[in-house]
Amino acid sequence: QLLLVESGGGLVQPGAFLRLSCAASGGTLEGHGVAWFRQAPGKERERVSCMSDSGLITNYADSVRGRFVISRDNSENTVTLQMWSLNPEDTGVYYCAAHRSGWCTVVYELTNYVRWGQGTQVTVSS
Repeated sequence: QLLLVESGGGLVQPGAFLRLSCAASGGTLEGHGVAWFRQAPGKERERVSCMSDSGLITNYADSVRGRFVISRDNSENTVTLQMWSLNPEDTGVYYCAAHRSGWCTVVYELTNYVRWGQGTQVTVSS
C-alpha cells in the first residue's frame, strides 16, 4: 500500500523560502496525479498545487501562483513543493496526496485523492 511521508516544514520569517518533500514507499507514484494541500487552523483543507502523472500538467491556487512550484521525480518516487516569498497566510499543515488516477484538473474533489501523508507544519511568522 502506497505510503506518503512529508518533510521540510518549519518556522520561517515572511519572505523566506522553504522546500517540502514527499517520499512515497510501498508502491509507486507512477500513474497517479499528485498534489499538495494545506490546512490552516479553523479552515478547510485546500489544494495549493497538483501535477499530472506525466508531469506535463500543473495547477496552482491563485494565492500561490508565481511563488510555489511543484515537481516530481518518478524514478525517486518523490514529490517536491518549492515555496518562495512566504507570508503568514501560507501558515498551515501541508499534506502530500496521490490522486486515484493520473489527473490534475482545476476543479477537484477531495475524495479522489486516495493516499495522504501525515502532514508537515509550516509556520510563517516574524
